[in-house]
Amino acid sequence: MKEQITYQDFEKIDIRLGTVISVEKNEKARKPSLVLKVDFGKNIGVKQSSAQITHFYNKDNLIGKQVIGVCNFPEKNIAGVVSQVLILGSIDTDGKVTLVHPSQKADDGLPIA
Repeated sequence: MKEQITYQDFEKIDIRLGTVISVEKNEKARKPSLVLKVDFGKNIGVKQSSAQITHFYNKDNLIGKQVIGVCNFPEKNIAGVVSQVLILGSIDTDGKVTLVHPSQKADDGLPIA
């Protein structure tokens, strides 16, 4: 387990619900990656992410899927793609990612607590 944090530390993280609106391959990435555009609602808007999630996910099963993302990290250049949000998922021992998503549809932009 990682070092304990306070509730005040947790409150600094802006975790939101969003809907994937586009998916493309990140051709420049060393490891297979997808570039996602995710709509986080009217207050946050559309954010882009490069994610190594190709084991279970592709354009066909991601478009329209709701995901959970950390929206207040600084932008990061990943293999030529400006990544603006970290999409959350669990990572197994083989490095395969299973995305975290809501059990039912909810409004984009809602905060996760």
